Amino acid sequence: MSILKFKNYNIYYEVNGIGEPILILNGIMMSTKSWEPFVNSLSKHSQLIRVDFLDQGQSSRMSESYTQSIQVEVVLALLDHLKIAKINLVGISYGGEVSVLFASMHPNRVKRLLLFNTTAYTSPWLAELGHQWNSIGRLRDGKLYYQATIPVIYSPSFYEENLSWMKKRESILEPIFTNAVFLDAMERLTNSAESYDSRSIINNITAKTLIVAADEDYLTPMANQKELQHLITDSKLIIIPGVGHASMYETPMLFTSLVLGFVLTEDEKYLI
Repeated sequence: MSILKFKNYNIYYEVNGIGEPILILNGIMMSTKSWEPFVNSLSKHSQLIRVDFLDQGQSSRMSESYTQSIQVEVVLALLDHLKIAKINLVGISYGGEVSVLFASMHPNRVKRLLLFNTTAYTSPWLAELGHQWNSIGRLRDGKLYYQATIPVIYSPSFYEENLSWMKKRESILEPIFTNAVFLDAMERLTNSAESYDSRSIINNITAKTLIVAADEDYLTPMANQKELQHLITDSKLIIIPGVGHASMYETPMLFTSLVLGFVLTEDEKYLI
């Protein structure tokens, strides 16, 4: 357990393993704990760094609104604290957006960039979903919040084939989703992403980039993920068929293989 002092806040982070450093950035509802199933594999031959953004997990809660730029500052402060000059940056969804902003604003600090289920900007479609989540969150009805936010992040086939697992998830998450502190933090996180738009600076990215899209992602539709690949100069796109927004949970072995393969390939002339 480690705490970084950032301004007047505490930032929780964990480091596992030694070797090539990989910083993995959470989706909006995630925390460092969300990556536990992947820690052993991702830290066996590399150094895995996990961090809770402000308003996430064990990091400090905010008392006012903000934009994702403050999360970019958190990432920069963490790298400076750990004395890492260049990082392999992995982000999914909200964490992917922060990754794009970080790589655009600090291109010399990113070695390789790997983006899962990420877009270049918050579309009106995604913004409206965020408004819906916030409205339901204010009702403090855990079951209703679960129904609005969780099933949509999985592909229909995965949800149906893993129904008992999903029901267990519901029983675990429902009490959390009635917690006012959590829901207020979620509203601030959701609002922080509404102004996200990297399109004016995204051409600053110099790192080799792999974009992993899912063809049944209903939060960040395929067209948005393809546009991201078009905008990042040195990038390639992989599309996973039959998978939803939570691609790492639906295809954990593929997720791990893509991260390690992309980061640990040493001879860049053979790298995409």
